[in-house]
Amino acid sequence: MKILAKTALSAALGLTAFGLLLFLPAGTFHYWQAWVFLVVFTLATWIPSIYLMRTNPAALERRLRAGPLAETRLLQRIIISIALLSLLSTLVLSALDHRFGWSSVPATVCLAGDVLVAIGLVAAMLVVIQNSYAAANVTVEADQKVITSGLYGLVRHPMYTGNVIMMVGIPLALGSYWGLLLLIPGIAVLAIRIRDEEELLTHELTGYRGYTEQVHYRLVPYVW
Repeated sequence: MKILAKTALSAALGLTAFGLLLFLPAGTFHYWQAWVFLVVFTLATWIPSIYLMRTNPAALERRLRAGPLAETRLLQRIIISIALLSLLSTLVLSALDHRFGWSSVPATVCLAGDVLVAIGLVAAMLVVIQNSYAAANVTVEADQKVITSGLYGLVRHPMYTGNVIMMVGIPLALGSYWGLLLLIPGIAVLAIRIRDEEELLTHELTGYRGYTEQVHYRLVPYVW
């Protein structure tokens, strides 16, 4: 029941924050793109979370330990703070775009953005299902093992790949082209996080160096 309450509280707080960051800058509740996005976001996070709650609550617990305060290293705290600010700024900028009509995004593109949001979120949660040690913070546990199968056979950081897909989808889902500009700082700090995380994993996780020789791409196959 403790993990259920923690998950429910986290979801409620997140949904409330997203709602405020969208409807206040938009200046209206007549913003169908925001409503659809919130529904998609809720379903794409809650359904996998319920599955994990039933099958692997420890993995879900690790996933809930997120945010700057969950990081043990200063650099990662800074990175997560910037990434979080970039995400929240994307919501606000997209809502302002809706309010002032800077972009003219067709409904089909908005719905395609919702699909990307769902794919990104589900992919990130699928990583947690495949690797119970996948956490929201950078850490190595005593009995942790290198996972090489599933999504980890394609890229070394599939959770971050899911995050990038979601980041692309959010402004489109909210009907904003201008919101895509904030992908630049978001992806930049993600690349820095990956490099720092890989340095830690190479030194502290047995077998990780060999894994990097087996799977060459960090984030996007055949790109990087």
